[in-house]
Amino acid sequence: MSTLTYPEVGATRLGPLPEGYNHLHHRAAVGRGRAQFEAAGAAVTEWRMHRAAGAGVKTSAPRADPQGAVEVSAGVGRIRVRALCEIVWTAYGSDRIGFAYGTRARHPECGEESFVVELADDGTVWFTVTAFSRPACWYARLAGPLVPLAQLWYARRLGKVLRRIVSTA
Repeated sequence: MSTLTYPEVGATRLGPLPEGYNHLHHRAAVGRGRAQFEAAGAAVTEWRMHRAAGAGVKTSAPRADPQGAVEVSAGVGRIRVRALCEIVWTAYGSDRIGFAYGTRARHPECGEESFVVELADDGTVWFTVTAFSRPACWYARLAGPLVPLAQLWYARRLGKVLRRIVSTA
């Protein structure tokens, strides 16, 4: 049974993003060719990208799987923010690989975020982060406009980390 904290489940896959939330859309070229596309897809769906970017990740499965539970944490030492999520959709196609997770109870935000790699016709491997969110707890509300800036910073970091991962493929 789903414990998601928002009604617009799947909006990062089908669009449009719902009103009443902060929106994030970040796209970056991370590689070129089928081998780098497959390496990027594996790094994203097997959590290596998040871990290499410094996030703590605990999952119920070794790769993104619908209804799978995910706990992402960030911070320093004992000061960590835990974010409880559930995988709401996955894509394992020949030119598109990725997933989205949605927020569960006790997540500091309310919303959904997707991480997708695509192989374009010209061979470019694109990484896209799409999200909609709004504060769900006092400290997220207190942080106000800093939260969307932190989310954009993290999306850019993920793109750089993924580019580094696939460059060895």
